[in-house]
Amino acid sequence: MAAHRKPRQRSVGGNTARTAATIALAGAATATAFDGTGHAEPNLTPAQVKAKVDKLYQEAEVATEKYNGAKEKADAAEERLKTLRDEAARKTDKLNSARDALGSMAAAQYREGGLDPSLQLALSSDPDHYLDSAEFVDRAGTRQAASVASVRRQLREIEQLRGAAHIELASLKSRQAELKRHKKTITGKLDAARRLLAQLPAEERASDVQHASRDSSAGGARDTLTPTTGDVAAPNSRAAAAVSYAYSKLGSPYVWGATGPDAFDCSGLTQAAYRSAGISLPRTTYAQIDAGRRVSRSELQPGDLVFFYSAISHVGIYIGNGQMIHAPNPTAPVRIAPIDEMPFAGATRVV
Repeated sequence: MAAHRKPRQRSVGGNTARTAATIALAGAATATAFDGTGHAEPNLTPAQVKAKVDKLYQEAEVATEKYNGAKEKADAAEERLKTLRDEAARKTDKLNSARDALGSMAAAQYREGGLDPSLQLALSSDPDHYLDSAEFVDRAGTRQAASVASVRRQLREIEQLRGAAHIELASLKSRQAELKRHKKTITGKLDAARRLLAQLPAEERASDVQHASRDSSAGGARDTLTPTTGDVAAPNSRAAAAVSYAYSKLGSPYVWGATGPDAFDCSGLTQAAYRSAGISLPRTTYAQIDAGRRVSRSELQPGDLVFFYSAISHVGIYIGNGQMIHAPNPTAPVRIAPIDEMPFAGATRVV
């Protein structure tokens, strides 16, 4: 008779636990791969780390420009909403005054209208005066009808304003939600870049900082000079003023969403530079590229805006001899750089 063997119990801490742990780790790795903000992979060379950081910064800048565009639209919606509410409040005050006038008129008629008109004429001590008064009441009735029509019209206008305000409020809330999404993307990319940079040896990080510092101060001695680069002069006074402003901001920190005067992102710097010259530019790179006349790379002159990457996500202000001033990313301040350091996408001459 065969011996009955007791089935072997699987340990909770054995294969099942190992399988669960494997699934959990796989899930965590998948989540990290999808959101792009997980901890950096180990054993990357400094060159690989820098390449990944550059890619994260470029992706963050794409999100920053989307944030800037959404903010511009949110600000416009907020301004329109304020205007609509102010207009509705003014019309409501006017409507209340018209209603008060109608109320006074109705009260007066009630007080004076107790007797039949023929009886009032018979009892009047001055029939001629009464007939004159009756004619006045007729005219007053016409004016009253006009007042009622005016009140009705004002009510319709106020309702239309409130409807428009409701639409603008919905638009504003949508833009605010969009801002929140873009902000989350930006901060996620920047956090991931910081974690990657933390993997670099201290001497590598120090070398990058020194390099950025040298670049940012390369044109500093010329801040007070006429805005030229070598023998290349700005073509007109407004372009010269924009270039001069950009020179004066060398060394200013990069802060996403900033438009000066003490910190900038890339399109914030070019917008501020031309604002100083009396010219209003749109807020985003993808709008700024259409703000003037397109020029080829061979036609570039100081003051032209130069754009980079296929998504038109970065911009600088050209200063001549293949150089630009731009706000690169959070690791480097506003500085002079060659336009060859990024994929060139196009250029625009604003003035």
